Amino acid sequence: MAITEADIQSRLRTLTDPVTGKDFVSGKAVKQVRIDGADVAVDIQLGYPAKTQHEALRKLIADALAALPGAGRVTVNMSQKITPHSVQRGVKLVPGVKNIIAIASGKGGVGKSTTAVNLALALAAEGAQVGVLDADIYGPSQPMMLGIAGRPESRDGKTLEPLEAYGLQAMSIGFLIDVDTPMVWRGPMVTQALEQLLKDTNWRDLDYLIVDMPPGTGDIQLTLAQKVPVTGAVIVTTPQDIALIDARKGLKMFDKVGVPIVGIVENMSMHICSNCGHAEPIFGEGGGEKMCADYNVPFLGGLPLDIHIREQTDAGRPTVVADPDGRIAHIYREIARKTAVFVAQKAEDFSAKFPSIVVQNT
Repeated sequence: MAITEADIQSRLRTLTDPVTGKDFVSGKAVKQVRIDGADVAVDIQLGYPAKTQHEALRKLIADALAALPGAGRVTVNMSQKITPHSVQRGVKLVPGVKNIIAIASGKGGVGKSTTAVNLALALAAEGAQVGVLDADIYGPSQPMMLGIAGRPESRDGKTLEPLEAYGLQAMSIGFLIDVDTPMVWRGPMVTQALEQLLKDTNWRDLDYLIVDMPPGTGDIQLTLAQKVPVTGAVIVTTPQDIALIDARKGLKMFDKVGVPIVGIVENMSMHICSNCGHAEPIFGEGGGEKMCADYNVPFLGGLPLDIHIREQTDAGRPTVVADPDGRIAHIYREIARKTAVFVAQKAEDFSAKFPSIVVQNT
């Protein structure tokens, strides 16, 4: 009995992508099926970056199709394509940037910048083109965390070229000022600086721009929410009640201005003693998950209070590049994939594909 495309599609409907939780057909990942006698070739295209998962997914699909009656040799071609997705109504996309993800927190000291840089590096490790914008004008930390020194160049006298580290494109006010110079600026100057750093940087074909937000719900947050095309926001908190109070405010602010919440990351969820291995929830436990349940948003993951995370970021080699095969890097990559899947499942933005129409009197 000869194998048919209907047989293949039917079998693919029974296979669940472990990253998205959807089958490959309803997830629109099956791009082409070719049959040559008994041999089968299937093209699978993921809408999110998951280079480290390709081999496991290829084997999952190939084994399932090889078990079909009449199937001969099975070839599964894996690829991924990230497209621009919908943002706030009336806000235009930034040239060279497909999707912008804001990393925010209600208060400082919860590990937001560390999460932002490791999330960016994890997305890059999965095969995406990624940039980092350090929007914390008063306290820029990305130059130190990425180990970047120097000033950005301007080739045309109008735009800045992003600096690069570990495959990331990066821009920060910290590249333009001395490390010890305080930013004694009022709100309007800060928001103008943010808009210039975003729009006057020559971002090069980014799938994702990760924006490391300053803590709080002030001018910069409102500017970003109202004028910058944000695909979604990740809220970073600790399990501590005092941090959760402010994290809830940040979540509500994004909700009010129409920026979807990707989910919540809980930092410092558990301290594990480096000497004896004893685990202790120093800042409480379950706070992030309870907040997710209260607001019906995803829990993206919990990270331990670990001295290596601090040491690695202070040294300019964040965990995802310093220890790529370690347990903590694995957690960051899981959070990155969940974030990318959230973006991929939003409606696509086709505005960049429409030509400009100019009406002239002739």
